[in-house]
Amino acid sequence: MSPAPPSGRASEDVADADVEDSEKDDWAWRRRIKANRTTAKIYRVGVFVLGLLIVALGLVLIPFPGPGWLIVIAGLAIWATEFERAQRVLEFVKKNLRQWEEWVKRQNLIVKALVGVVGIAFIAAVLWLTFHFSGIPGFFPDGVTNWMQTTARV
Repeated sequence: MSPAPPSGRASEDVADADVEDSEKDDWAWRRRIKANRTTAKIYRVGVFVLGLLIVALGLVLIPFPGPGWLIVIAGLAIWATEFERAQRVLEFVKKNLRQWEEWVKRQNLIVKALVGVVGIAFIAAVLWLTFHFSGIPGFFPDGVTNWMQTTARV
């Protein structure tokens, strides 16, 4: 059994070293890839392609109700692991989303409700346009389909 350190500082240094070692181990695979010029280039291309596919999917999904923008931001986050410009864009997006969130939080209940109503109206309009131009999906129940054709005039 080893004696306890005379001050708390030595134990903090050991804890800090343990955290640093665990952080290094978390990224050891990445350092090995980047150590070789060829694998580093292949890795960067892979990150670019994966991010591109995810961003493109998100952009396609933006007009539909659901997580279109969230998917775009996820693709940006993937790019940000390798590309500095993507890191800057991601920080810009995060900063502006935080500002929007804080602005909405500061508003009174009427403004918050109005923001919600505008969001729901936008989603309803997108759904209406989607069904109007592409047709009502066949898996919808007959009652919903009839309502959409008669009342909503889809």
